[in-house]
Amino acid sequence: MAVRSFQLQVNGSERALEAEENTPLLYVLRNDCDLRGTRFGCGIGQCGTCHVLLDGVSVPACDTPVWAAEGKAVVTVEGLGGGAGLHPLQQAFIDHDALQCGYCTPGQLCSAAGLMNEGQAHGVDDIRELMSGNVCRCGAYPQI
Repeated sequence: MAVRSFQLQVNGSERALEAEENTPLLYVLRNDCDLRGTRFGCGIGQCGTCHVLLDGVSVPACDTPVWAAEGKAVVTVEGLGGGAGLHPLQQAFIDHDALQCGYCTPGQLCSAAGLMNEGQAHGVDDIRELMSGNVCRCGAYPQI
């Protein structure tokens, strides 16, 4: 596959890069943008570890090709607070000890932010159901 140029808006900054079209967004963020917060989990978009926001919607970065992010706003855990410090979700995770090893935390945070953006959660049961695609191998679900 041929390498081509892409313009991405990542955490509010324009990024020019070159990659093969089907390169997973996860690899571009980690390797080309040096944003290491987004983590590799399963590689097939099922565990939630690599979730980022694409135009406000939570997506698996391991299963999203870089071409699909072109012209859209990409937000990683590093950009979640918008440059104004911690996002309220990040502070809540700290305040409520919602992490153990922290490996899944960036994906959990981006998924939760996407959930808030979508406005579909109307109670605790909705949140549990809608966040069920995010796997925490430590089992910190009650705090999350």
